[in-house]
Amino acid sequence: MHQLLALADRIGYPAAGLGILIESVGVPFPGETALLVVAAYAGAGHLAIEWVIVAGFIGAAVGGDLGFGIGYFGGRPLVERVFNVLHVKPERLAQAEQFFARHGAKAMFVARFIIGARSYGSMLAGMSRMPFWTFQVFSAAGSVAWAIAIGLLGYYLGNNLPLIEKVVRDVGLAGAVLAVVVLGSMYVLARMRGVRI
Repeated sequence: MHQLLALADRIGYPAAGLGILIESVGVPFPGETALLVVAAYAGAGHLAIEWVIVAGFIGAAVGGDLGFGIGYFGGRPLVERVFNVLHVKPERLAQAEQFFARHGAKAMFVARFIIGARSYGSMLAGMSRMPFWTFQVFSAAGSVAWAIAIGLLGYYLGNNLPLIEKVVRDVGLAGAVLAVVVLGSMYVLARMRGVRI
């Protein structure tokens, strides 16, 4: 976090968006923590929180577009290589591809708040050939909501960044578990009713 504060001091607003841009193209990087730290730096009077949130949104949206492009133009072979490095089984990738083909638009909004989905959801959306403008609308909406929520959290509670980071991480993990439970339940109910999903 000290390195992120030093980065915020050195380059200002771009530091709020740079981390999530890097994370959104699949590179392991604490993008959420970066926005929290820069927002806390704004809370200390060094930057304007409005522009920190705008920078966070731009980084998330542009990173999402780059991830989408990787999935769309690189296709399944490239995404498989990325997921292989992460030790994700091919059958999981096939399930994720089917899911994004059917529910991707709604999933893109929620993905911003879920660990893992935030990094790789855009790639899966591109790989599954989600229509670009549908992706743009839901990715942008999720990016705005995420940037506002995380930015304001860091701004108002930035004097206790380790606690905030833990809360955000726990909420992200809980969101991932909840998403799996909800989607699994929907799948089971649909199969019981004979609905093809």
